[in-house]
Amino acid sequence: MKIAVVGATGLVGTEMLKVLAERQFPLTELLPVASAKSVGQEVEFLGKKYPVVSMDDAIAARPEIAIFSAGGSVSKEHAPRFAAVGTTVIDNSSAWRMDPTKKLVVPELNADTLTPEDKIIANPNCSTIQMVVALNELHKAYKVQRIVVSTYQSVTGTGKKAVDQLLEERAGQPAANPAYPHPIDLNVLPHIDVFEPNGYTKEELKMVNETKKIMGDDSIRVTATCVRIPVMGGHSESINVEFEKEFDLAEVRDILARTPGVELVDDPSTNQYPMPKDSHGRDAVLVGRLRRDETQPRTLNMWVVADNLRKGAATNAVQIAEYLVGKLTPENS
Repeated sequence: MKIAVVGATGLVGTEMLKVLAERQFPLTELLPVASAKSVGQEVEFLGKKYPVVSMDDAIAARPEIAIFSAGGSVSKEHAPRFAAVGTTVIDNSSAWRMDPTKKLVVPELNADTLTPEDKIIANPNCSTIQMVVALNELHKAYKVQRIVVSTYQSVTGTGKKAVDQLLEERAGQPAANPAYPHPIDLNVLPHIDVFEPNGYTKEELKMVNETKKIMGDDSIRVTATCVRIPVMGGHSESINVEFEKEFDLAEVRDILARTPGVELVDDPSTNQYPMPKDSHGRDAVLVGRLRRDETQPRTLNMWVVADNLRKGAATNAVQIAEYLVGKLTPENS
């Protein structure tokens, strides 16, 4: 079981290596791949050093699976090259997510749609992943009609450059190479990704379109406002969800307590509610602040938090790989 990790030296790539190790993924050979300037550097995995290899060398090695986290243009160019030699690609960029010929997968929801013919599989946006994991079982019970979501996203979602900007500003220095058009420390930016002609950002439209595709229901209406906050890790979301059917709040709690991938953290009397710092290094999607929207029927308010580098990216990709190994390898198919 030969695995390539493309973008192995980046924030998400580093987290992918950590998750592969933690979850004891059954690989026999690791191929860390990064940009040309990183070739020859070493990454550590399970106590061993592995040299970073070039894209061409990794493709020539014909790994069973390649997990990509190196940006959309890299994925567009090289994922088909891996697929052409028989490798199954799990791609963390936005390159393939809305391609109608590619599956957009959150394992708790729709891994069972994958077949051996799916050679490029898209990993959804981090904000979308945690929202649909939280809503999936509620959707089955009550049918989601409309979602209004506001996100509070950490700087790690942008990458190392943004982390450096926050730390430099927090130390009282101007950022040497800022990731954002404004300061992020002691500030909030209602701006993630680029603005589109309709006034929404790409990040907001990703949440709209990806939610419908993953949940397999184009009738779900979604509107999003995505905001960057000066937090080092963990995305938070305020979600207002309108259902087709009436719900009982006690039943909602019971459903969420049994939802795969969800941990219910909801006891306001003891100040228990999800916070980004409690999500660090964890794979669970934390859900709390459950309450009815008292301004309209069949509508629930909830607060959802997850580690954007883990379930929002690395863990979801590794879970897809685990599913491929467990269900789609020849001895199991």
